[in-house]
Amino acid sequence: MSMIGAIGSGYGAYANQMSMAAAGSGYAAGSAGKAEQAGKAILNPGQPTEAKPGKRVSPAECETCKNRKYQDGSDEMVSFKTAQHISPQAAASRVRGHEAEHVSNAYKDAAMNNGKVLQASVSIKTAVCPECGRTYVAGGETCTKIAYSNEENPYIQARKNMNKQGLLGANVDLAG
Repeated sequence: MSMIGAIGSGYGAYANQMSMAAAGSGYAAGSAGKAEQAGKAILNPGQPTEAKPGKRVSPAECETCKNRKYQDGSDEMVSFKTAQHISPQAAASRVRGHEAEHVSNAYKDAAMNNGKVLQASVSIKTAVCPECGRTYVAGGETCTKIAYSNEENPYIQARKNMNKQGLLGANVDLAG
């Protein structure tokens, strides 16, 4: 199982906690000037400047979303080995592509080692930013199952001999 994860991800109570890349939300046209007039910097252009009820800041001013990074936690040679920021609009497709690399590696490994991929699944995780309330892509996880055949194993040879004895004479055509 492999997973792309966050640096310091989680649902912590602290607003400056870093989590993973934002998935994007709505756009409020013409509202960027309001935050600048109030003396607050626009960290995420194109995002709404009104804070949601119960949240400290708006998505446009969220430091957590601005600093969100992705990093792979597996031991495979894939992308995101070092922490990288991804734009909120591109996060879902980049995470999906990264998890597809893990699936591709599983098929290559099965082909090289006389195996068969029995199952490969990818799940994309989402979360809500604790500071601004925006929903974002929180990472992904790939699960693969590969069966390897080992002809030298005496247990497998014994099982094949048992199957052979049970199938001998089972398909005889006496009408011929």
